[in-house]
Amino acid sequence: MKRDPRKVAIMISVSVSGVMLAGKLFVYALTSSRVMLADAAESVVHGVATGFAAFSLWYSQRPADQCHPYGHGRIVYFSTGFEGALIFAAAMAVIYSGIEGLIHGVHPHRLDVGIAIASSLAAINLVLGIALVRIGRKHHAMVLEANGRHVLSDFWTTAGAIIGLTLVELTSISWIDPVAAILLGAWIMIGGASLLRRSYTGLMDQVPSEVSERLRTGLRQEVDGGLIVDFHQLRSRRVNDEIWIDVHVLVPGEVTLARAHEQVTEVEKSIYALFPDDKVHIASHIEPSDHESAHPGGHPANDVTV
Repeated sequence: MKRDPRKVAIMISVSVSGVMLAGKLFVYALTSSRVMLADAAESVVHGVATGFAAFSLWYSQRPADQCHPYGHGRIVYFSTGFEGALIFAAAMAVIYSGIEGLIHGVHPHRLDVGIAIASSLAAINLVLGIALVRIGRKHHAMVLEANGRHVLSDFWTTAGAIIGLTLVELTSISWIDPVAAILLGAWIMIGGASLLRRSYTGLMDQVPSEVSERLRTGLRQEVDGGLIVDFHQLRSRRVNDEIWIDVHVLVPGEVTLARAHEQVTEVEKSIYALFPDDKVHIASHIEPSDHESAHPGGHPANDVTV
């Protein structure tokens, strides 16, 4: 039986997050570097977030039921927002640690060994982060892509820490260490804010532009081909690899109900073909082409076409 690559990827991410945390705590204990402490703190957040991401990925794939007729996929937006909030909180802790180091002073040591170990950890995170983002995009798994971006932010955090440690090693200027921690905190904060924004747009059902453009183009081709007269009230939403579409389709008023159904069925088939890698759910409403006489009062004010 073929294993789901999304589940495999997230389980690898969970395992690696434990290795990262242990490795960074060891480097901090070895060097007493404030920037490595900041990096380790970010890894604690990453471990918690990865665990929640794994749960969300499992939960989102549960089938629809009577209480959740649209499935459970929207939990990915909560997961992404939760991860973004944790990253943001970690960034604040990192900046605080750096400021405290500047005030009280720091005395890092054994930096050569610490740099070597940290470089190995960074390389692992770079490979894992790129793989997670690619798999997440391929399978439209937002929670996996968000986790991949968090792994990459963890890589950049470690890379920045390595640069800071290297400068301290070369110059013997100890205040570089807490300054590097503050700069890393600011960088991490930007990444957390980005995930929070994506979570918000998803929860608010903001339509992805590539979905709406593909739908409009495909339906317009059916109109130009004469299969239908026109369309309106087009709405869509995406959650992971599922797309829900609502549309009102206008057909000639003189055709029979059976013929109208056949025509709209062909339109739906063309829409399915537009998204071959997704699970598409279509709710279509047939209306006569003489729409004004059928709806003399027009549609309600929420008549939108995306």
